[in-house]
Amino acid sequence: MTESVQPMKSARQPLLARRYTLELRQQTGWLLQALIIALALLIGLAICTVILILAGVPADELLNEFVVQTVFDAQNFKAVLFQASPMIMVGLAGCMAFRARFWNLGLEGQMIWGAIGATAISLFQVGPEALRLPLMMAAAVVCGLLWSLGPVLLKLKWQVNEIISTLMLNYIAANFLLHLVYGSWKDPRDNFPYSPAFQSFERLPDLFAGYNAAIPLALLVTGLTLWFVGVSRAGLYLRFVDANPKVAGAVGVPVRKMIIGTVLLSGALAGLAGFVVTSGQEGRLTQSFYQGYGFSGILIAFLARNNPVAATVVALLIAMLFVAGRNLQVFYQIPFSMVQLIQAILVICVASSDFFIRHRLRRIQAGER
Repeated sequence: MTESVQPMKSARQPLLARRYTLELRQQTGWLLQALIIALALLIGLAICTVILILAGVPADELLNEFVVQTVFDAQNFKAVLFQASPMIMVGLAGCMAFRARFWNLGLEGQMIWGAIGATAISLFQVGPEALRLPLMMAAAVVCGLLWSLGPVLLKLKWQVNEIISTLMLNYIAANFLLHLVYGSWKDPRDNFPYSPAFQSFERLPDLFAGYNAAIPLALLVTGLTLWFVGVSRAGLYLRFVDANPKVAGAVGVPVRKMIIGTVLLSGALAGLAGFVVTSGQEGRLTQSFYQGYGFSGILIAFLARNNPVAATVVALLIAMLFVAGRNLQVFYQIPFSMVQLIQAILVICVASSDFFIRHRLRRIQAGER
């Protein structure tokens, strides 16, 4: 009896030994990364398709709404570019800060101060009309930059957690904005909480067919950011800081200066995004112009892995998602909460792909520990 049981144990041993472990990948090629992200996106789209069909959207109209109508319809494509231009800048702002290992969650606050700075130039009529728009842009950049200075100095001097400090500064900026638009900056000719409208020479000019200068400006900023990261000496230092700050300091890289400079650049880009929204879209300072942009910028930077070109592409895709969601609300009476759910599912699926890009599942062989 004992002899007959022993072979059964031997036969089962290989099955019992088939255990698995997660381990970090040493290197992930760009093709494998693209395949993993594409698979995650397909899974997200499949889940969203089922949800939308159950909500009453015809299956044969989904491709039309999400691709054809958003890309090939002139008005919707204009809306995509309209939405994407500030998203690109906020996404680039996130990329810069995260490259310096500074978790800047205060992009919305920096946007608000950029818009306040631009509006101040308009309300107080600073400079001649021909220079008013460049002065508004410069004021937005400086205000966003200065609002990001406090958290980075607190981080480097007293090790104050930048996640908390930048988030709290968002509330200060938002409440100061409300104080202005409900108070001294409120349009005296109207009873709504917004500033007087900008004059025509204070708004981003139209280039052709209703397209204004926001998208060329966003692409120019992308090009300059790409040059800074990939070509300049400061960009080389920044890559050292991103890889290992201690080693970077040991080989002579000015780590503190690089962190401060990069975070200030991040704040400047967010402030510029605030200028683009107020001057290129709203035409005045409003109480809620910034909502959603800050965390979209964080998301864009994360999905783009802090790459400026990828951030531009991701911003365009998210803008397409927003426009398609708006169309679903209008034509199929889909509630806004459903649109947010769809966006969240797609974002979670794509974001989770980062785990599989960095890790792999390996089978532990028999006898291996």
